[in-house]
Amino acid sequence: MRQLRKTLLSAFLAIISFVTFAQNAGFVGVVSDETNKQPLEYANVVVYSSADSSLVSGGVTNSAGNFNIGKLKPGRYFLRAQFLGYEMKETTTFELNDHLKVNVGTIVLNPAGRLVEEVNVTGARINTISKIDKQTFSAEQFESARGGNAVDVLKNMPSVAVNAGGDITVRGSGGFLLLLNGKPVLSDAQSVLSQIPANAIKNIELITSPSAKYDPDGKAGIINISTKNARNSGSGVIVNAKYGLPGTTDFGNKREAKRFGGDITYSYQKGKWDITLGGNYNRNDLQGYRVGDMWIKNPENNTINYMPSEGERSFNRYDYAARASVRYQLNESNVLSAGIYTGKRYQERDADIFYSNSQWTLDTNEKIYDAPYYNANKQIKQGTFTLGNIDFTHIFEDESSVTASVLYEYDDLYGNTHNRNLTAPGGTIQQYVQNPYKKPIEGYRLKLDYARNIGGGKLEAGYQFRNDTQDGVFDYSITPDDPTASDDMFSGTAYSENTINSVYSQYSAGTEKLEYIVGLRYEYSRRSVKLSFDNDPHVLKLSNFFPTLNVLYNISPGLKLKSGISRRIQRSTNNQLNPIPEREHSETLEIGDPDLKPEFITLGEVGLVKSFEGGSSAFITAYIQSSKDPVQRVNSVFNDSILNRVYTNVERGRAYGFELGADLHPTQWWSLFVGGNLFKQTYKGDLKILGEPAIDVNNSKWVYSFNVNTTFDLGAKTSLNANVNYQSKRPTPQGEDSRYLIPNLSLKRTFFDKRLTATVQWQNIDLGMNKSHRQRISTWGENFYTTTNYIYETDFVVLNLSYKLNWKNGKAKLPSSEFGDKEF
Repeated sequence: MRQLRKTLLSAFLAIISFVTFAQNAGFVGVVSDETNKQPLEYANVVVYSSADSSLVSGGVTNSAGNFNIGKLKPGRYFLRAQFLGYEMKETTTFELNDHLKVNVGTIVLNPAGRLVEEVNVTGARINTISKIDKQTFSAEQFESARGGNAVDVLKNMPSVAVNAGGDITVRGSGGFLLLLNGKPVLSDAQSVLSQIPANAIKNIELITSPSAKYDPDGKAGIINISTKNARNSGSGVIVNAKYGLPGTTDFGNKREAKRFGGDITYSYQKGKWDITLGGNYNRNDLQGYRVGDMWIKNPENNTINYMPSEGERSFNRYDYAARASVRYQLNESNVLSAGIYTGKRYQERDADIFYSNSQWTLDTNEKIYDAPYYNANKQIKQGTFTLGNIDFTHIFEDESSVTASVLYEYDDLYGNTHNRNLTAPGGTIQQYVQNPYKKPIEGYRLKLDYARNIGGGKLEAGYQFRNDTQDGVFDYSITPDDPTASDDMFSGTAYSENTINSVYSQYSAGTEKLEYIVGLRYEYSRRSVKLSFDNDPHVLKLSNFFPTLNVLYNISPGLKLKSGISRRIQRSTNNQLNPIPEREHSETLEIGDPDLKPEFITLGEVGLVKSFEGGSSAFITAYIQSSKDPVQRVNSVFNDSILNRVYTNVERGRAYGFELGADLHPTQWWSLFVGGNLFKQTYKGDLKILGEPAIDVNNSKWVYSFNVNTTFDLGAKTSLNANVNYQSKRPTPQGEDSRYLIPNLSLKRTFFDKRLTATVQWQNIDLGMNKSHRQRISTWGENFYTTTNYIYETDFVVLNLSYKLNWKNGKAKLPSSEFGDKEF
């Protein structure tokens, strides 16, 4: 393995050292959106002769909006740039000399239908843009998320829902690939998104039918977060701070929740240099309470155990980090960039619960015993993260380009779960169980991508190597000893290694009416799990193709028809593969399965997008997700008072439905964003748990969710924003999750020519109705039933301040965790 690393690294360095090139005549430049200054990918740029207006050559922009058209003879030319849904733009005439590259600068396109007058531009800012393979949403419209994190922004997207536990679903599916500024993050999405300040986000892109150039990970598609950066010549600073006032909800928790933090970003851009430095600290505690009920039958012993419970469930959590990125333009054909990130995350969960445990006979319903107790449960997770990346791009004389990338990460993850069963709070300890662990993870990724313009379109191809290893040590101690549970069962080591080799190729092109992207990706992967108590390693080798197709047709000005189909994979995390049980609560054991199968998914969609004058737009999409072997967490009986929570495969899963969204601007002072999703979720087939006989599952239900966000401008400097996020009941393989509601309200005012922004937020509005920020999770089987209602803080106020100095928004390419957050 070390020799392989050295060989791959040597090849990467050889590519970087290849910087010689021969120039020829041509044009370079950038195509961007006039409304948000973001680059336009797949825009067409055509070169015409000024003598007779004949077509000479052309090209397509890349993900950064750049185009590079060469091999032109000396002469006089003009360019036309166009993109579906935008007005065509024609440049002035340029004189082209032999062996000279002319930089035409930035060609700015206006969305079609936008009202433009001679002096003033009327109409509101366009917050939603639809492209062939994605939809882009401006984060600035969601004022209620200010001072929060990326999850607070994301939950306003159409078809995106976030439940009480912070779990994120897209079109009802919990698995999606997260990109940060276009770079894939293989970590747990919830963990990563919780570390990204909402104030630092520029746009969010939903890619529900991804092309072959993206990793096929994530059954619901891809979410790309674009962060802000000062991309003007010179330097810029942005500083954000927040403070949460004491909450109004009293759950009798041991500690008061603290909410405060801040972040700062400095950016310098001049000549060949582009540098970004940043740091942040965030304390975001959460108070809460849980009320549960559970019964477990033991037919052999003719008994049934009842365990109603209630008590505290709160979180104390913080994170801090420092980051830097550097981009250096060596010359017109070579760009080198690098980034580094280091930080720490800490989460402490207190679940101090009163249990009224009793046992009864099944046939006569007579009480056998009554044994109430108090469980003081504390789970601590923490980790330090260090990672760095290097990227290099070279443009050849035939205008093709090659990009090489390397990312390395090492994360030191560790923690412990403490379970103390007492007679009463502060009373005698009846049993004390600990599950300490260490599971450091090391990973790296090597990529090589090639692109060139062919036949009026763009051909892209590439190779990628991914590897990550985790060396986990899991301990267990119990006082006094439990004769029913051996220490060997709850302790040991688990060494996991994942290796993936992949190649892809895709072609994209477009005309005035039609755009398309067709591609194919191939992967060969090997997954290995070695356990201290098992002599045979658990190895899974896979060889798979992932085809993709996206088509967009311009029916008429302002009306588009989109369709797409792709095949994807949802891989198991190391946590899901770890079979060593953890006593997460007094009544539950968390267990993985080293032989879990990955989930394979086919995604299909077709939809209409309509743009209106004044910047408004609307869309409706029909979709289907068909899954083989979806991974679910299910329950089984361990003993009379403990349930196993096991990760396992269900035979089949399917979801089909409709999503819709509208970004409306009825007046100059009022904007309204609405998103909704209606789908039928089904789980069907055999369900196997820990070697037990298969259970036939057939659970399906219609599910819906909606997000409403509206802003009222109360003057040039003041605005009022309100939003509501709602998710209905949804089925699981063994039960259902209840509905979930979150309303918010915020008031914003700017000062000093909009350099200073102050925001007051009223979060999780409830007003004593006992409806908001709570969710009930229920599961059941032949010999058990369990239900828990999680209730969290409502009606608290957060204050936010943001100051900008010489700042113009753009995109910052900062490194992010590839591996470690996934196992946090």
